[in-house]
Amino acid sequence: MITKEKLLEAAGHIRDAEYNASLAELQFIRDIMIKEDRVSATVILSKEDESYKASLEKAVTEAFAKAGAGNVHLRFRAATEYDRTEANKKQQEKAEEPAEAAVNILDPQHGVTFLAIASGKGGVGKSTVTVNLAVALARLGKKVGIIDADIYGFSVPDMMGIEDRPQMVGNKIIPIERFGVKVISMGFFVEDNAPIIWRGPMLGKMLRNFFGEVAWGELDYMLLDLPPGTGDVALDVHQMIPQSKEIIVTTPHATAAFVAARAGAMAVHTNHEIVGIVENMSYYQCGACGEKDYVFGRGGGAKLAEELHTKLLAQLPLGAPDNHIAEPDYSPSVYKEETEAGQIYLNVAKSIIQA
Repeated sequence: MITKEKLLEAAGHIRDAEYNASLAELQFIRDIMIKEDRVSATVILSKEDESYKASLEKAVTEAFAKAGAGNVHLRFRAATEYDRTEANKKQQEKAEEPAEAAVNILDPQHGVTFLAIASGKGGVGKSTVTVNLAVALARLGKKVGIIDADIYGFSVPDMMGIEDRPQMVGNKIIPIERFGVKVISMGFFVEDNAPIIWRGPMLGKMLRNFFGEVAWGELDYMLLDLPPGTGDVALDVHQMIPQSKEIIVTTPHATAAFVAARAGAMAVHTNHEIVGIVENMSYYQCGACGEKDYVFGRGGGAKLAEELHTKLLAQLPLGAPDNHIAEPDYSPSVYKEETEAGQIYLNVAKSIIQA
């Protein structure tokens, strides 16, 4: 049976371009009428742009269809001053809520499961795996956060299409939320993609700030995008979070898997459980004929999993999301749920939850 609640829940991931918040939370989807499988509604536009309107119409229609609507009719109107005032109030209320309940997530009583995403070397898609796995967990209803711990090579905000900066409320940093995932990164605190020129102790101090000075609220999972290798940050994480579990990312190439084994060995030596291996860029699939070409070789992920006595969680194809910049939830690196890669990440997320 179609209900208003189910429709709004299905559209919960669709975000307004100006406020970077869910249309449902802002009450920008209104006047929902349901008659059998026919649904009509009004959508409020924060900016008057035909391409933006078209992208919203497509996204809301698809979301309602997932909730069971067979026929969808949408009306659009520009946001009034009253609409904007109410939206600003909701944003302020949301920003103030976590500040009251903010606690250090390193406290064992917090109950969060830490997942460190590691690799032996750069360029294997570790950050891509981090953001897509986080989004997949959020799509399954989990409360998820990401700490972009790759402080020299931060990339998570750009990969997720985040343009806003965190706010300070009550001496706590409010993380940016995107696709249902709360994010904090060094990238929020530098200007114009400036380089970070720090020594090891400063890196550890920044990490502690990310854990203790950010109002994370209630979380089920915290993903840590580690820098490649076994340097200072990886060691700090292993020491600060003895309960953290780890996922190793590699490509099928033998050398990449050989180097990744070092990151796995570090986890073993520090008594951290390795949840599994994700083999990225496993193959290229021809769009015309469907044949797979194993451009980086085969077997690296399986061999690494065997060496580290863990399992191969997934083999991901070589490619990039087919996202369009006009979409309200545009991001360069997050796969849509219905794509092949999106479904693979969902399966990995399900196996992590079950484990």
